[in-house]
Amino acid sequence: MAYSMVLSMHRELSLVGAVIILSGVAACGSLPSQGPLASEVVAQVSKDELSRYLIVDVDERIAEIVRQRRGDTFKGKFGDGRPAPYQRIGVGDGVTVTIWEAAAGGLFSSPIVDRTGTGSRSVTIPDQVVSQDGAITVPYAGRIRVVGMTPPQIEAQIVGQLTGKAIEPQALVTISRNVSNTATVTGEVTAGARVPLSVRGDRILDVISTAGGIRAPAHETFVNLLRAGRSVTVPLQAILNNPAENIYVLPGDVITAVRQPQTYTAFGATFKNAVIPFDQIELTMEEAIAKAGGLVDLQADPDGVFLFRYEPVTLARELDPTRAIQPGTSVVPVVYKISMRDARSYFQARRFPMQNKDILYVSSAPLNEVQKLLVLVSTVTNVVTGGAIIRNQIKN
Repeated sequence: MAYSMVLSMHRELSLVGAVIILSGVAACGSLPSQGPLASEVVAQVSKDELSRYLIVDVDERIAEIVRQRRGDTFKGKFGDGRPAPYQRIGVGDGVTVTIWEAAAGGLFSSPIVDRTGTGSRSVTIPDQVVSQDGAITVPYAGRIRVVGMTPPQIEAQIVGQLTGKAIEPQALVTISRNVSNTATVTGEVTAGARVPLSVRGDRILDVISTAGGIRAPAHETFVNLLRAGRSVTVPLQAILNNPAENIYVLPGDVITAVRQPQTYTAFGATFKNAVIPFDQIELTMEEAIAKAGGLVDLQADPDGVFLFRYEPVTLARELDPTRAIQPGTSVVPVVYKISMRDARSYFQARRFPMQNKDILYVSSAPLNEVQKLLVLVSTVTNVVTGGAIIRNQIKN
């Protein structure tokens, strides 16, 4: 008799508990969850078209557009930059001048002291540093402006100033210390330095090698080139893979190697929720899902795999030409949606490249909400029923 009363009470309490919990859930709006359901991601788009995020279903066209995207490149921004055949002299450079005359006894030659000797017909002027006024001193020629000129141009100017004073003069100008024709290499290199540039021309990898090479792994290293107030950063691997990106370095360039490990964040119904490093040169969405442990079999919604990132306006317009974009906007929040229930999506995920700081989110299946509700109902009724059994035992 007592057992039947408890059983009846258990049924009544289960029904009451279910009603109470359902009412609470309806009032609160949702059950505890790791994040929104797939339907909620789609439904939570702002009504304001100019401020909402863009949802894009990943198909072959979208995967190809994203794969073919082009970031800044050295070649596109600066061109090849092949240097001139002669280096130009600047302030701070060391210059050596040697002058010859056609016969002895001139301004720069010694007299003949005996019949067998011809006498010295040349003289080397001691090394001079180009001063702030951009000139050097040559005896009997005065101050010669050399800044911005090549050695042959300076030689011609010296000869012109000495003509009529020296005996058929000839001049040779050499750069003994190269300061202005240098590039600065810094950052994640073995020995940062001001690297002199050769006349034949030096490329980016040449000057980096001169500075001792890169200390960080290639897939984590980015190279920044600052030239004439303009700055571009590209992955080191892009320079290694594409010889056209290994452009010539020009005087005054600043090259900085930066170590920047690429990571993405995994949330939701994956076996690993964490900030996950790429640990390789390039990473695809398919590989990113696998590195996160894949989808949790009893929890994940295969139709609810999302990738969140900001995209440039130009790319957003290519993804959705009808999308209205607020004037002055430079980036657009984009949510890429892919269904892993479709076998074709695995090929598309393999072609879809990940980017640094992407957010990968896998939503839970809607059935999980029902399961959570049943667990809550069972928990409440079990507690209440247990209390009723204990109270009944005490009375008896």
